[in-house]
Formats: sequence, structure tokens, C-alpha cells
Amino acid sequence: MSTGTTTAPAIRLLSVDFDCPDPADLARFYGEALGLPVVYSSDDFVLLGQEGSPGLGFIRVADYRRPTWPDPSQGKQAHMELGVDDLEAAQARMLALGAVEPPTQPHPEQRRVLLDPAGHPFCISTQG
Repeated sequence: MSTGTTTAPAIRLLSVDFDCPDPADLARFYGEALGLPVVYSSDDFVLLGQEGSPGLGFIRVADYRRPTWPDPSQGKQAHMELGVDDLEAAQARMLALGAVEPPTQPHPEQRRVLLDPAGHPFCISTQG
């Protein structure tokens, strides 16, 4: 039962990081899509972000294996849900940036599943 006080340390999200074969390429995709600048870059890691907000990181993995969503043999690993105002316009923009539309679309009237250039699935939705 909580008394309203806590001794637990404050924990905050710093970043969500994605494995990929080319961090600069994937950072370019998400940077353009989300309007986020590069705040750190090396050969093996790129971080996008804005002051005071969690960032998106991209880590080079030499033996990276693309997700095979919806086939579970190489699971989706992680995915993001991105809120949009206009589903059709957002989908067209993401495709122009290099996203791919997989054949499986579980709820196309509410959200669209797309794959980023490294194969990670992500959703765009007007639901949130």
C-alpha cells in the first residue's frame, strides 16, 4: 500500500535504440520522418533527439538480421507507433522517404504498418 512517498530513485527514458546495419542511413530516415536532428554520431552509433526529450539511437550490428514480420522466424524485435493527422498523406511521405509497405495490414482503416529501411516494422495511426 502506497503512502504517497517513495524512496525509489527517479528513472527516466533516455533513448530507444535500434540495431541496424547502417546507423547513418536509418538515422537519416527517422530524422527526416520525425524532424529530429542528430545530436551524436560515430561510425557505429547515431542518436537523434531534442533537448529534454528521449532520443532515438541506431547501433551498427555487423551480423544484423532483418525482422521478418509478420513471420515469427525473425521477430519484429521492436516497433514504434507514430501518431498522424492524415493517414494517407503520412503513408505517402514515409514511402517517399524509403519505407516499404508489407502485404499484411491488420487494421488498414485505423493504422498502417510500414517497414523502415532496416526492416523494422512501425505503425502510423490516427488513433492517438
